[in-house]
Amino acid sequence: MTKPFVRNRLKSNRRAVFSGGARCALGLLLSLAAPAVLAVDEQLVAQAFAEQARYLAQEALGYEHGEGVPRDQPYAARLYCEAARLGDPEAMYALGWMYANGRGVERDDAYANTLFAMASVVGNAHAARMQHFTGDYTGAVPDCLHTPDEILPQRWPVEGLIARLSPDRQAIARLLADLAPQYGIQPALALAIGLTESALNPLALSPRNAMGVMQLIPDTALRFKVSRPYDPEQNIRGGLAYLRWLLAYFEGDVAFVAAGYNAGEGAVDRYSGVPPYRETQAYVERILRHVGQHRHSFDSEVVGPSPMLRSLRLMAHEGHDT
Repeated sequence: MTKPFVRNRLKSNRRAVFSGGARCALGLLLSLAAPAVLAVDEQLVAQAFAEQARYLAQEALGYEHGEGVPRDQPYAARLYCEAARLGDPEAMYALGWMYANGRGVERDDAYANTLFAMASVVGNAHAARMQHFTGDYTGAVPDCLHTPDEILPQRWPVEGLIARLSPDRQAIARLLADLAPQYGIQPALALAIGLTESALNPLALSPRNAMGVMQLIPDTALRFKVSRPYDPEQNIRGGLAYLRWLLAYFEGDVAFVAAGYNAGEGAVDRYSGVPPYRETQAYVERILRHVGQHRHSFDSEVVGPSPMLRSLRLMAHEGHDT
């Protein structure tokens, strides 16, 4: 860093962390730090927030370093910020480091200092030491941490969505959300596919013989070793395995993945993108609206990327050169 080191005047007065501009961003942290005083339902909400925060922080780490996904530090910063809002100390520290070093965001030592102070309060051992390098504490926080209280329930959309379903559908939704991370898939994407395909009906059968929750056609069921397509867990595992394959094949492009799930990866390759089928385009739009992002992590060891992606990159590069 080019700025001279200035010893932080905050020292051990942790109460100062919760003053001024940082108060609205840290109110949730107080509740997460003391679960024993919460009611049972509030404990469940806090646990859900913490789980989502950890998941977002892990996603951010991948995008920060380009591990399994294209390196995208600005996007990593946005993911870290959301995880920090939800109380994850590692995300607070990581985002503070990005602001301290100008990685993916414009350098801001005041923001970095506040984030390190936040992380220190909720247990990150390295954060307090970093405050010595980022100047005097001001309580300034990035805009992404200014979240009105009224939108807090939207921070865990998967849980809110499941709660609104009928009891029989809740059981299927919970199974889908619980299994998705085993395949490296965000629960929001898995639920979006399941809801759009069958409304989570394990006995659904389409005119094209697509079966069960994830609407597996016979070829796909055979491909992913689903012998009992109307068994909810086996059907869901088959659909998740296909989604994992599509994510690797299309390198995390959610639109291409959704189009491939609906129309087949071959159609996406032929049209070099979302096919011009009205049904598929509406399907992709709905999935993107539910998921709220265009990129997803993927496991590059599952399958090599589609050759079509390389062609698109070459075309984009040639267009840029001209």
